Amino acid sequence: MNILVTGGAGFIGSAVCRHLCGNADHRVVNVDKLTYAGNLASLRQIENHPNYRFVRADVCDENAISQILRDNDIDVVMHLAAESHVDRSIDGPAAFVETNIVGTFKLLSAALAHWQQLSAERQETFRFHHVSTDEVFGDLPFDGSFFTEETAYAPSSPYSASKAASDHLVRAWHQTYGLPVVLSNCSNNYGPFHFPEKLIPLVILNALEEKPLPVYGTGANVRDWLFVDDHARALELVATKGRPGDSYNVGGRCERSNLSVVETICRTLDSLRPRRGGACYRDLIAFVADRPGHDRRYAIDASKIERDLGWTPAETFETGLAKTIRWYLDNPWWWEPIRSSRYAGQRLGAAEKALS
Repeated sequence: MNILVTGGAGFIGSAVCRHLCGNADHRVVNVDKLTYAGNLASLRQIENHPNYRFVRADVCDENAISQILRDNDIDVVMHLAAESHVDRSIDGPAAFVETNIVGTFKLLSAALAHWQQLSAERQETFRFHHVSTDEVFGDLPFDGSFFTEETAYAPSSPYSASKAASDHLVRAWHQTYGLPVVLSNCSNNYGPFHFPEKLIPLVILNALEEKPLPVYGTGANVRDWLFVDDHARALELVATKGRPGDSYNVGGRCERSNLSVVETICRTLDSLRPRRGGACYRDLIAFVADRPGHDRRYAIDASKIERDLGWTPAETFETGLAKTIRWYLDNPWWWEPIRSSRYAGQRLGAAEKALS
């Protein structure tokens, strides 16, 4: 099976590429533009794998994507390329519209043309898998409810609105043109190789550098956390076993408040890498102005993928977070160049900079 992964140098995309290369029956073609968060160092362990190939290209370049689909005789497209940080979308939404909406349209156009040239038998097995987020569903109250595949869309940020739009495009290409698509909407991922603008790696690295640990508002906002390798396994199942036209919610059943996440990281680091002088990392916590439009809670009901595709997460939040923290402690070769040249932990998307 020839699988095209877009955004395969990103956090989730690189985990998918590493996972797929563990199956000798898969040939993986990674297409990535290598924007600020794309990092080929995340793929070091498979860069010489015989069934892996990297191509630098932009999903907005329909001609380049068409050529890649044709040259590599692609059977499955796994579309992960996206601008993904809510805070950056507040400061600069145009890039999110261009990559997430226009880029998905261009990729769909190229994939449809490619699919139409396949034999009838291969058309049946071809899949276009669009990887999305639970943020398209908007805000959940603290009432024990969950996002399901039938939850109405209500995006709150430019990022989630762009992903909602791309989800709708993918469904339209299925309904209008018959392209066999599958979709997945995931909860917050965490794990190794996570770009340090996101909460968990940012807090780990700020703590190690004795910098403040920023918590938005009171830290009461709740997210469902999913270990990235568990997500990669789920995505392979959706792409290869999912039913055309269906969507699958992927979550870790690990709801935690942001403050609880930060405090857990602090306790773990107190044990693994004590601060000089015996102080606690928790003393570095700094409450900052909340993010504009900050959703209160996300929580996913993953019953469908568990029931239909047999997927369950292998990691609890505690085991996954411990693995993640240890990885950052053991692998400064990966994150030190990022902190020194690409992103040093500065605040993005602050209320005072938000667009009116």
